[in-house]
Amino acid sequence: MRHGKKFNHLSRQKGHRAAMLANMACSLIEHKRINTTVAKAKALKQFVEPLITKSKDDTTHNRRICFAYLRSKYAVTDLFRDVAAKVGDRPGGYTRIIKLGNRLGDNADMAMIELVDFNELYNGGKKEEVKTKSRRGGKAKKAEPTTEAPANTTEETTDSAE
Repeated sequence: MRHGKKFNHLSRQKGHRAAMLANMACSLIEHKRINTTVAKAKALKQFVEPLITKSKDDTTHNRRICFAYLRSKYAVTDLFRDVAAKVGDRPGGYTRIIKLGNRLGDNADMAMIELVDFNELYNGGKKEEVKTKSRRGGKAKKAEPTTEAPANTTEETTDSAE
C-alpha cells in the first residue's frame, strides 16, 4: 500500500534523484530560471525552498546544511549573498512555476521554474535603486524646455467599398 508516501520519486533511485535535484538547484540559483519538466519543477520547488529559507539567517551551521544538499560552494555563496538579500522580507513562496506546453520530441509537459524576486516583468518593474556618488559637489544643469512643435501625424482613411 502507498499510504503517506507523497514524495515523487521521478523514476530514479535515491542517489540519482538527490544528485539531479542538487544539480538543478545549483543551476536555478546561478541562472535564476531554468526550463524542465513539470514533475521535476515541482520536486525542485520542494527541494530548494527550505534552503532559501535557511539562507536568510547567515550562520555557519546554515551554510553547512545548504552545502550538504547542494554540494557546490559557489552555489552556496551565491545563495547566501545574492538570493538571500533579495528574498529577505518575503515569508515564503520563493519560486514560481510557469507551464510552457509540451516538448516536441516526447510530448512531455514542460515548465519554467524561476526565483520570484529576480523577474522584473512580474514585479511591476521595480528595480533596485543604485545610488551613485559624484566626486564633485557641482549642481546639475536644468534642461531647458524645448519649443519645438510636435510632429503632426495624420491618419488617412480610405474607403474600401469603392
